[in-house]
This record gives sequence, C-alpha cells and structure tokens, in this order.
Amino acid sequence: MPASKDSVLTTSATAELLGVAVSTAQLWIENGAIPSWKTPGGHRRVRLSAVQSLIEQRNGETAPAGTAEIKTASGIEFLPASAPAYPVAHDEAQRLLALDASRLVDTPPESVFDRLTWLASQVTDSPMALISLLTSHRQWFKSRIGVEANETPRDWAFCSHAILQNGLFTVEDATRDPRFRDNPLVIGEPHIRFYAAFPLLDGGNHPLGTLCILDREPRKLRDREVRSLRELAALASEEIQRRVPR
Repeated sequence: MPASKDSVLTTSATAELLGVAVSTAQLWIENGAIPSWKTPGGHRRVRLSAVQSLIEQRNGETAPAGTAEIKTASGIEFLPASAPAYPVAHDEAQRLLALDASRLVDTPPESVFDRLTWLASQVTDSPMALISLLTSHRQWFKSRIGVEANETPRDWAFCSHAILQNGLFTVEDATRDPRFRDNPLVIGEPHIRFYAAFPLLDGGNHPLGTLCILDREPRKLRDREVRSLRELAALASEEIQRRVPR
C-alpha cells in the first residue's frame, strides 16, 4: 500500500496495513493500542507512524513503511476484554500485546523465578508468594509458593489493582476492603487476608504482572520487608527484560 512518510489512515486502511479485520482494528483503536483522534465528523484517524510503532512492539523489530503483515495477538486473551470486571489502565491493549510478545505465559517453571518467589516468602515471613502474569482472561502463575492452583480468572486477581501502581500495592485486611471482601480467594481457598505486590516491568515499562506475597492473617509490612520485596521484584523485572528486548 503506497503511503507518504506519515500518512493519515482510516480505520479500514489501518486494518489493511495490519492484516486484521476492521472490527479488530476498531477494538485496538478504541482501547488505545493505536493512538488516534476524531475528525469533526466523528471518524477515527490514525497516523502511519502509530501503526508502525505497534508493528515494532509486536514483532520486536523495525518494519518498513508499507508493510502489509503483522502477527496479531496469538489468542483472544491477549486482546482487551470488551467489558472487563476488573480495573484497567488506558494502555491495557498495549500491555497485553507486550505480554503476548514476552512468550512467558504457559511456559514451564524455571528456577530463576522460583528462587525469587521463595526468597520473597522467606524475607517477609509469608506462607504464599507468586509471580503472576495477567492476560485479559486470567492471572497465570509463572512461579508459586504455598498456592496449589496455577491460575485464576482475571477478575479474581488482586494483581489487577497492583499493576495500576508505580510501586507497592498492599491490602492489609481483605475482609475489610470493599474491593476484595467478596472475592472467591478471600471467602474460599486460600483465604487471603493480606496481600502486597510490586509490578513486574518489561523493557517498554509495561507491567506484565507482579511479584506478590499473601497471608491468611491481616498484617502490615515492615520497612525492611518492603525494601526486600522491591529488590526481588526488580530482579524479576530484569530477568524478563533480558529475555524480551525493548
């Protein structure tokens, strides 16, 4: 498709360039994966450079102008939910694409991550610790200590709130927090009362998930425990970034 250096594209032209259905392009535009604006007549318009930025993010390489192919999200769980029952940031679509590109979801356990969850459990004296990754449908645990399940529905995830923070997110007593008191993980196994987490960031600063600790008793973290958890989360993020270049 011929194009100038930074052409203005319609939604259908954007879909053609990406090699996806118009409905898919509309979803990505509305959810912010592709920056856009509205004309006075109410029609969405997109810059070619914004589409190429998405191609580069998804494929991890520079794509020339006029490229007519892009690998779309590998599954529906890497596209934003149409009516999520959990909080999301404005860049949720981009975050999901970054998670998809990481190729971490549903991979086997690895000692480098298991050591970090074990250390998080030990230094905070917590019976449970997780490295959790969040698709639009589920939270999947790359590593877990003290938790039998390897995933839960996304709308049960405390981590959905944690990834909206730049730093520590804590819930000192989930039974007293209206966001969580009716959560199946609070009223049932593993009977979460306390939760604390730091986001795990890829090279593009997208929060793919969290390193979190959980307890069955209400509590607070001491300063040294906060620092230890922060450092372990930084190590986990660095490991992710080594695997997935920005």
